[in-house]
Amino acid sequence: MSIFSDFTKNIRDISANVVSEVTRTVKGEPEIVAMSSKNQIIAKVFSTLFGVAASFTLAYLGIKWLTDAMDPTKKEKKMAQAEAQKMLTKLGVQNVQTLTDYELCIAANLLDPSSMEVTWESIGGLDNTIQEIQETVILPFKRADLFRNSSLLQPPKGILLYGPPGCGKTMIAKATAKAAGARFINLQVSTLVDKWYGESQKRTEAVFSLAVKLQPTIIFIDEIDSFLRSRSSNDHEATAMMKTQFMSLWDGLTTDPNLRVMVMGATNRPLDVDAAILRRMPSQFYIGMPGQEQRRSILELILAGEQTEDLNYDHLSKLSEGLSGSDLREVCRVAAVSVVHEYVQERARKTSEYEGTGDSFRLIRMSDLQNAVHKFKNTMSISSRMNQPVAPAVD
Repeated sequence: MSIFSDFTKNIRDISANVVSEVTRTVKGEPEIVAMSSKNQIIAKVFSTLFGVAASFTLAYLGIKWLTDAMDPTKKEKKMAQAEAQKMLTKLGVQNVQTLTDYELCIAANLLDPSSMEVTWESIGGLDNTIQEIQETVILPFKRADLFRNSSLLQPPKGILLYGPPGCGKTMIAKATAKAAGARFINLQVSTLVDKWYGESQKRTEAVFSLAVKLQPTIIFIDEIDSFLRSRSSNDHEATAMMKTQFMSLWDGLTTDPNLRVMVMGATNRPLDVDAAILRRMPSQFYIGMPGQEQRRSILELILAGEQTEDLNYDHLSKLSEGLSGSDLREVCRVAAVSVVHEYVQERARKTSEYEGTGDSFRLIRMSDLQNAVHKFKNTMSISSRMNQPVAPAVD
Protein backbone atom coordinates (compact mmCIF):
# COMPACT_ATOMS: atom_id res chain seq x y z
CA MET A 1 0.00 0.00 0.00
CA SER A 2 2.92 2.39 0.67
CA ILE A 3 4.03 2.10 -2.99
CA PHE A 4 0.61 3.12 -4.26
CA SER A 5 0.29 5.99 -1.74
CA ASP A 6 3.74 7.36 -2.65
CA PHE A 7 2.96 7.07 -6.33
CA THR A 8 -0.34 8.94 -5.92
CA LYS A 9 1.33 11.66 -3.85
CA ASN A 10 4.04 12.16 -6.49
CA ILE A 11 1.48 12.51 -9.26
CA ARG A 12 -0.50 14.99 -7.17
CA ASP A 13 2.58 17.12 -6.45
CA ILE A 14 3.72 17.12 -10.06
CA SER A 15 0.25 18.13 -11.28
CA ALA A 16 0.11 20.97 -8.78
CA ASN A 17 3.52 22.30 -9.87
CA VAL A 18 2.53 22.25 -13.54
CA VAL A 19 -0.72 24.12 -12.86
CA SER A 20 1.11 26.70 -10.72
CA GLU A 21 3.77 27.36 -13.35
CA VAL A 22 1.26 27.73 -16.18
CA THR A 23 -0.90 30.07 -14.10
CA ARG A 24 2.01 32.29 -13.17
CA THR A 25 3.09 32.46 -16.80
CA VAL A 26 -0.36 33.47 -18.02
CA LYS A 27 -0.64 36.22 -15.41
CA GLY A 28 2.67 37.61 -16.59
CA GLU A 29 4.46 37.83 -13.29
CA PRO A 30 7.73 39.76 -13.65
CA GLU A 31 9.98 36.98 -12.38
CA ILE A 32 8.71 34.57 -15.04
CA VAL A 33 8.43 37.10 -17.82
CA ALA A 34 12.04 38.15 -17.22
CA MET A 35 13.14 34.65 -18.09
CA SER A 36 12.71 32.96 -21.38
CA SER A 37 9.20 31.83 -20.52
CA LYS A 38 8.77 29.65 -23.57
CA ASN A 39 11.93 27.65 -23.00
CA GLN A 40 11.25 27.37 -19.30
CA ILE A 41 7.76 26.02 -19.85
CA ILE A 42 9.05 23.45 -22.34
CA ALA A 43 11.77 22.37 -19.93
CA LYS A 44 9.24 22.17 -17.13
CA VAL A 45 6.88 20.05 -19.21
CA PHE A 46 9.70 17.67 -20.16
CA SER A 47 10.83 17.38 -16.56
CA THR A 48 7.25 16.73 -15.50
CA LEU A 49 6.80 14.02 -18.12
CA PHE A 50 10.09 12.49 -17.07
CA GLY A 51 8.93 12.45 -13.45
CA VAL A 52 5.63 10.83 -14.41
CA ALA A 53 7.45 8.17 -16.48
CA ALA A 54 9.86 7.49 -13.64
CA SER A 55 6.98 7.15 -11.19
CA PHE A 56 5.17 4.73 -13.49
CA THR A 57 8.37 2.71 -13.95
CA LEU A 58 8.99 2.44 -10.24
CA ALA A 59 5.38 1.48 -9.61
CA TYR A 60 5.52 -1.18 -12.37
CA LEU A 61 8.77 -2.66 -11.05
CA GLY A 62 7.39 -2.71 -7.54
CA ILE A 63 4.18 -4.46 -8.57
CA LYS A 64 6.15 -6.95 -10.72
CA TRP A 65 8.46 -7.71 -7.82
CA LEU A 66 5.51 -8.35 -5.53
CA THR A 67 3.84 -10.58 -8.12
CA ASP A 68 7.00 -12.62 -8.64
CA ALA A 69 7.49 -12.93 -4.90
CA MET A 70 3.95 -14.31 -4.57
CA ASP A 71 4.56 -17.00 -7.22
CA PRO A 72 6.71 -19.79 -5.69
CA THR A 73 6.82 -21.74 -8.97
CA LYS A 74 8.36 -19.03 -11.13
CA LYS A 75 11.87 -20.47 -10.85
CA GLU A 76 10.66 -23.95 -11.79
CA LYS A 77 8.79 -22.50 -14.78
CA LYS A 78 11.92 -20.85 -16.10
CA MET A 79 13.91 -24.05 -15.68
CA ALA A 80 11.18 -26.04 -17.45
CA GLN A 81 11.16 -23.59 -20.35
CA ALA A 82 14.95 -23.82 -20.65
CA GLU A 83 14.78 -27.63 -20.73
CA ALA A 84 11.96 -27.45 -23.27
CA GLN A 85 14.03 -25.29 -25.61
CA LYS A 86 16.91 -27.76 -25.40
CA MET A 87 14.60 -30.67 -26.19
CA LEU A 88 12.96 -28.84 -29.10
CA THR A 89 16.36 -28.02 -30.54
CA LYS A 90 17.38 -31.68 -30.14
CA LEU A 91 14.23 -32.78 -31.95
CA GLY A 92 15.04 -30.43 -34.82
CA VAL A 93 12.02 -28.18 -34.32
CA GLN A 94 12.33 -24.97 -36.32
CA ASN A 95 11.22 -21.54 -35.13
CA VAL A 96 11.24 -22.37 -31.43
CA GLN A 97 10.86 -18.64 -30.76
CA THR A 98 7.32 -18.72 -32.15
CA LEU A 99 6.12 -20.92 -29.29
CA THR A 100 4.29 -19.20 -26.47
CA ASP A 101 5.32 -19.43 -22.81
CA TYR A 102 2.45 -21.84 -22.17
CA GLU A 103 3.53 -24.09 -25.04
CA LEU A 104 7.09 -24.09 -23.72
CA CYS A 105 5.80 -25.24 -20.33
CA ILE A 106 4.04 -28.17 -22.02
CA ALA A 107 7.09 -28.86 -24.19
CA ALA A 108 8.99 -29.72 -21.01
CA ASN A 109 7.06 -33.03 -21.12
CA LEU A 110 8.42 -33.95 -24.55
CA LEU A 111 10.38 -37.16 -24.96
CA ASP A 112 12.72 -37.98 -27.79
CA PRO A 113 11.41 -41.14 -29.51
CA SER A 114 14.82 -41.94 -30.99
CA SER A 115 16.35 -42.06 -27.51
CA MET A 116 13.74 -44.49 -26.19
CA GLU A 117 15.18 -47.94 -25.58
CA VAL A 118 11.75 -49.60 -25.68
CA THR A 119 10.95 -51.35 -28.95
CA TRP A 120 8.48 -54.01 -30.01
CA GLU A 121 11.22 -56.57 -29.39
CA SER A 122 11.34 -55.42 -25.74
CA ILE A 123 7.73 -56.50 -25.21
CA GLY A 124 7.04 -60.19 -24.88
CA GLY A 125 3.82 -62.12 -25.15
CA LEU A 126 1.62 -59.39 -26.71
CA ASP A 127 1.98 -60.17 -30.40
CA ASN A 128 -1.73 -59.89 -31.22
CA THR A 129 -2.10 -56.56 -29.45
CA ILE A 130 1.05 -55.21 -31.08
CA GLN A 131 -0.26 -56.19 -34.50
CA GLU A 132 -3.54 -54.37 -33.90
CA ILE A 133 -1.75 -51.25 -32.70
CA GLN A 134 0.53 -51.27 -35.73
CA GLU A 135 -2.50 -51.34 -38.02
CA THR A 136 -4.52 -48.80 -36.02
CA VAL A 137 -1.89 -46.26 -34.98
CA ILE A 138 1.41 -46.65 -36.81
CA LEU A 139 0.06 -47.17 -40.32
CA PRO A 140 -1.99 -43.91 -40.31
CA PHE A 141 1.06 -41.99 -39.09
CA LYS A 142 3.45 -43.43 -41.68
CA ARG A 143 1.06 -43.77 -44.63
CA ALA A 144 -1.25 -40.81 -44.23
CA ASP A 145 -1.85 -40.81 -48.02
CA LEU A 146 -3.86 -44.04 -47.71
CA PHE A 147 -6.40 -42.42 -45.39
CA ARG A 148 -7.27 -39.27 -47.33
CA ASN A 149 -9.78 -40.71 -49.80
CA SER A 150 -12.60 -41.32 -47.35
CA SER A 151 -13.82 -39.88 -44.07
CA LEU A 152 -14.46 -43.42 -42.86
CA LEU A 153 -10.77 -44.23 -43.15
CA GLN A 154 -9.68 -41.54 -40.72
CA PRO A 155 -7.58 -42.95 -37.86
CA PRO A 156 -8.98 -42.69 -34.33
CA LYS A 157 -8.06 -39.58 -32.36
CA GLY A 158 -8.05 -41.49 -29.06
CA ILE A 159 -6.71 -44.86 -27.89
CA LEU A 160 -7.09 -46.40 -24.45
CA LEU A 161 -4.83 -49.07 -23.00
CA TYR A 162 -6.37 -50.67 -19.92
CA GLY A 163 -5.73 -53.68 -17.77
CA PRO A 164 -4.05 -54.80 -14.53
CA PRO A 165 -0.94 -52.92 -13.38
CA GLY A 166 2.48 -54.12 -14.48
CA CYS A 167 1.37 -55.66 -17.78
CA GLY A 168 3.21 -53.32 -20.16
CA LYS A 169 0.78 -50.51 -21.01
CA THR A 170 3.36 -47.73 -20.70
CA MET A 171 5.95 -49.76 -22.61
CA ILE A 172 3.49 -50.23 -25.46
CA ALA A 173 2.85 -46.47 -25.60
CA LYS A 174 6.58 -45.69 -25.81
CA ALA A 175 7.21 -48.38 -28.37
CA THR A 176 4.30 -47.02 -30.43
CA ALA A 177 5.77 -43.51 -30.44
CA LYS A 178 9.20 -44.85 -31.44
CA ALA A 179 7.83 -47.03 -34.24
CA ALA A 180 5.57 -44.27 -35.58
CA GLY A 181 8.34 -41.65 -35.49
CA ALA A 182 5.97 -39.25 -33.75
CA ARG A 183 6.70 -36.57 -31.18
CA PHE A 184 5.77 -37.96 -27.78
CA ILE A 185 4.26 -35.66 -25.12
CA ASN A 186 4.23 -37.53 -21.82
CA LEU A 187 1.63 -35.21 -20.29
CA GLN A 188 1.86 -34.75 -16.53
CA VAL A 189 -1.25 -33.42 -14.78
CA SER A 190 0.92 -31.23 -12.53
CA THR A 191 2.00 -29.30 -15.64
CA LEU A 192 -1.57 -28.16 -16.24
CA VAL A 193 -2.32 -27.05 -12.70
CA ASP A 194 -1.62 -23.43 -11.77
CA LYS A 195 -2.57 -21.36 -8.74
CA TRP A 196 -3.74 -18.38 -10.83
CA TYR A 197 -7.30 -18.33 -12.09
CA GLY A 198 -7.56 -19.13 -15.79
CA GLU A 199 -3.95 -20.26 -16.20
CA SER A 200 -4.86 -23.97 -16.18
CA GLN A 201 -7.22 -23.44 -19.10
CA LYS A 202 -4.50 -21.65 -21.07
CA ARG A 203 -2.09 -24.51 -20.46
CA THR A 204 -4.71 -27.03 -21.52
CA GLU A 205 -5.16 -25.13 -24.76
CA ALA A 206 -1.38 -25.07 -25.20
CA VAL A 207 -1.27 -28.90 -25.11
CA PHE A 208 -3.21 -29.15 -28.36
CA SER A 209 -1.72 -26.08 -30.04
CA LEU A 210 1.78 -27.45 -29.40
CA ALA A 211 0.77 -30.92 -30.62
CA VAL A 212 -0.54 -29.42 -33.87
CA LYS A 213 2.68 -27.45 -34.41
CA LEU A 214 4.83 -30.54 -33.79
CA GLN A 215 2.68 -33.12 -35.58
CA PRO A 216 2.81 -36.05 -35.95
CA THR A 217 2.30 -36.11 -32.20
CA ILE A 218 1.10 -38.58 -29.60
CA ILE A 219 -0.23 -37.11 -26.35
CA PHE A 220 0.17 -39.81 -23.72
CA ILE A 221 -1.59 -39.60 -20.35
CA ASP A 222 -0.57 -42.31 -17.91
CA GLU A 223 -3.14 -43.14 -15.21
CA ILE A 224 -5.71 -41.17 -17.15
CA ASP A 225 -8.35 -41.92 -14.53
CA SER A 226 -6.60 -39.58 -12.08
CA PHE A 227 -7.05 -36.62 -14.47
CA LEU A 228 -10.15 -37.32 -16.54
CA ARG A 229 -12.14 -39.26 -13.99
CA SER A 230 -15.94 -39.20 -13.90
CA ARG A 231 -17.25 -35.68 -13.31
CA SER A 232 -19.47 -34.91 -10.36
CA SER A 233 -20.99 -31.91 -8.62
CA ASN A 234 -18.23 -32.12 -6.01
CA ASP A 235 -15.49 -31.27 -8.54
CA HIS A 236 -13.64 -28.02 -8.04
CA GLU A 237 -14.64 -25.29 -10.49
CA ALA A 238 -11.14 -25.01 -11.99
CA THR A 239 -10.89 -28.79 -12.42
CA ALA A 240 -14.30 -29.00 -14.09
CA MET A 241 -13.44 -26.18 -16.48
CA MET A 242 -10.11 -27.80 -17.34
CA LYS A 243 -11.77 -31.14 -18.14
CA THR A 244 -14.45 -29.47 -20.24
CA GLN A 245 -11.91 -27.49 -22.25
CA PHE A 246 -9.73 -30.57 -22.74
CA MET A 247 -12.66 -32.48 -24.24
CA SER A 248 -13.70 -29.51 -26.38
CA LEU A 249 -10.21 -29.12 -27.84
CA TRP A 250 -10.00 -32.86 -28.30
CA ASP A 251 -13.13 -32.75 -30.45
CA GLY A 252 -11.43 -30.11 -32.56
CA LEU A 253 -8.93 -32.72 -33.76
CA THR A 254 -11.67 -34.48 -35.75
CA THR A 255 -12.58 -31.39 -37.77
CA ASP A 256 -9.34 -31.45 -39.77
CA PRO A 257 -8.65 -34.84 -41.37
CA ASN A 258 -5.05 -33.85 -42.12
CA LEU A 259 -4.10 -33.49 -38.46
CA ARG A 260 -1.87 -36.30 -37.22
CA VAL A 261 -2.42 -35.86 -33.50
CA MET A 262 -3.55 -38.71 -31.27
CA VAL A 263 -4.36 -38.92 -27.57
CA MET A 264 -3.33 -42.17 -25.88
CA GLY A 265 -4.24 -43.03 -22.31
CA ALA A 266 -3.39 -45.88 -19.95
CA THR A 267 -5.24 -46.93 -16.83
CA ASN A 268 -5.91 -49.93 -14.63
CA ARG A 269 -9.27 -48.47 -13.54
CA PRO A 270 -11.26 -47.89 -16.75
CA LEU A 271 -14.58 -47.67 -14.92
CA ASP A 272 -13.38 -44.49 -13.18
CA VAL A 273 -12.76 -42.70 -16.49
CA ASP A 274 -15.48 -40.27 -17.54
CA ALA A 275 -17.96 -41.69 -20.07
CA ALA A 276 -17.40 -38.70 -22.37
CA ILE A 277 -13.68 -39.49 -22.44
CA LEU A 278 -14.30 -43.14 -23.26
CA ARG A 279 -16.48 -42.03 -26.17
CA ARG A 280 -13.52 -40.08 -27.54
CA MET A 281 -11.36 -43.23 -27.33
CA PRO A 282 -13.06 -45.64 -29.74
CA SER A 283 -9.98 -47.87 -30.00
CA GLN A 284 -9.52 -49.66 -26.69
CA PHE A 285 -7.01 -52.45 -26.04
CA TYR A 286 -7.12 -54.72 -23.05
CA ILE A 287 -3.63 -55.57 -21.77
CA GLY A 288 -4.33 -58.47 -19.44
CA MET A 289 -2.27 -60.76 -17.27
CA PRO A 290 0.07 -62.91 -19.37
CA GLY A 291 -0.78 -66.53 -20.00
CA GLN A 292 1.66 -69.43 -19.80
CA GLU A 293 3.11 -68.94 -23.29
CA GLN A 294 3.34 -65.20 -22.72
CA ARG A 295 5.15 -65.72 -19.42
CA ARG A 296 7.61 -68.00 -21.16
CA SER A 297 8.31 -65.32 -23.79
CA ILE A 298 8.76 -62.66 -21.12
CA LEU A 299 11.16 -64.81 -19.09
CA GLU A 300 13.23 -65.64 -22.17
CA LEU A 301 13.36 -61.96 -23.06
CA ILE A 302 14.43 -60.85 -19.56
CA LEU A 303 17.10 -63.54 -19.14
CA ALA A 304 18.43 -63.31 -22.68
CA GLY A 305 21.43 -61.19 -21.69
CA GLU A 306 22.18 -62.89 -18.38
CA GLN A 307 24.64 -65.66 -17.53
CA THR A 308 22.39 -68.65 -16.82
CA GLU A 309 22.50 -72.41 -16.87
CA ASP A 310 20.10 -74.39 -19.03
CA LEU A 311 16.69 -73.41 -17.71
CA ASN A 312 13.36 -75.17 -17.98
CA TYR A 313 11.24 -72.26 -19.15
CA ASP A 314 8.11 -74.39 -19.41
CA HIS A 315 8.33 -75.26 -15.73
CA LEU A 316 9.10 -71.66 -14.79
CA SER A 317 6.11 -70.37 -16.76
CA LYS A 318 3.81 -72.81 -14.95
CA LEU A 319 5.34 -72.01 -11.58
CA SER A 320 4.90 -68.25 -12.09
CA GLU A 321 1.17 -68.39 -12.78
CA GLY A 322 -0.62 -65.21 -11.73
CA LEU A 323 2.43 -62.94 -12.10
CA SER A 324 2.53 -59.93 -14.40
CA GLY A 325 5.39 -58.85 -16.62
CA SER A 326 6.82 -56.48 -14.01
CA ASP A 327 6.47 -59.25 -11.40
CA LEU A 328 8.52 -61.60 -13.58
CA ARG A 329 11.24 -58.98 -13.95
CA GLU A 330 11.35 -58.62 -10.17
CA VAL A 331 11.61 -62.40 -9.79
CA CYS A 332 14.59 -62.49 -12.15
CA ARG A 333 16.20 -59.59 -10.27
CA VAL A 334 15.82 -61.40 -6.94
CA ALA A 335 17.38 -64.52 -8.44
CA ALA A 336 20.36 -62.53 -9.77
CA VAL A 337 20.80 -60.76 -6.43
CA SER A 338 20.84 -64.09 -4.60
CA VAL A 339 23.90 -65.07 -6.64
CA VAL A 340 25.68 -61.91 -5.50
CA HIS A 341 24.68 -62.51 -1.87
CA GLU A 342 26.07 -66.04 -2.05
CA TYR A 343 29.33 -64.72 -3.49
CA VAL A 344 29.67 -62.09 -0.75
CA GLN A 345 28.95 -64.60 2.02
CA GLU A 346 31.46 -67.07 0.59
CA ARG A 347 34.15 -64.41 0.43
CA ALA A 348 33.36 -63.29 3.96
CA ARG A 349 33.82 -66.84 5.27
CA LYS A 350 37.20 -67.23 3.60
CA THR A 351 38.64 -63.82 4.41
CA SER A 352 37.78 -60.96 6.71
CA GLU A 353 37.36 -58.71 3.70
CA TYR A 354 35.74 -59.56 0.43
CA GLU A 355 37.17 -58.05 -2.73
CA GLY A 356 37.20 -58.92 -6.37
CA THR A 357 35.05 -58.52 -9.41
CA GLY A 358 31.94 -60.21 -10.67
CA ASP A 359 33.99 -62.51 -12.90
CA SER A 360 33.77 -65.26 -10.31
CA PHE A 361 30.00 -65.12 -10.02
CA ARG A 362 28.42 -68.45 -10.71
CA LEU A 363 25.66 -68.82 -13.28
CA ILE A 364 22.01 -68.26 -12.37
CA ARG A 365 20.49 -71.65 -11.70
CA MET A 366 17.00 -73.02 -11.99
CA SER A 367 16.84 -73.28 -8.20
CA ASP A 368 17.55 -69.54 -7.86
CA LEU A 369 14.56 -68.68 -10.01
CA GLN A 370 12.32 -71.20 -8.25
CA ASN A 371 13.23 -69.79 -4.85
CA ALA A 372 12.65 -66.26 -6.15
CA VAL A 373 9.17 -67.20 -7.41
CA HIS A 374 8.21 -68.75 -4.07
CA LYS A 375 9.59 -65.77 -2.17
CA PHE A 376 7.68 -63.32 -4.36
CA LYS A 377 4.43 -65.24 -4.07
CA ASN A 378 4.81 -65.38 -0.28
CA THR A 379 5.26 -61.62 -0.26
CA MET A 380 2.11 -61.24 -2.35
CA SER A 381 0.12 -63.47 0.00
CA ILE A 382 1.31 -61.51 3.03
CA SER A 383 0.29 -58.24 1.35
CA SER A 384 -3.14 -59.62 0.51
CA ARG A 385 -3.66 -60.79 4.09
CA MET A 386 -2.60 -57.40 5.42
CA ASN A 387 -5.17 -55.69 3.19
CA GLN A 388 -8.05 -57.92 4.26
CA PRO A 389 -10.47 -56.40 6.80
CA VAL A 390 -10.18 -57.68 10.33
CA ALA A 391 -13.10 -59.83 11.37
CA PRO A 392 -14.98 -58.57 14.45
CA ALA A 393 -14.41 -60.46 17.67
CA VAL A 394 -17.09 -62.94 18.64
CA ASP A 395 -18.08 -63.14 22.31
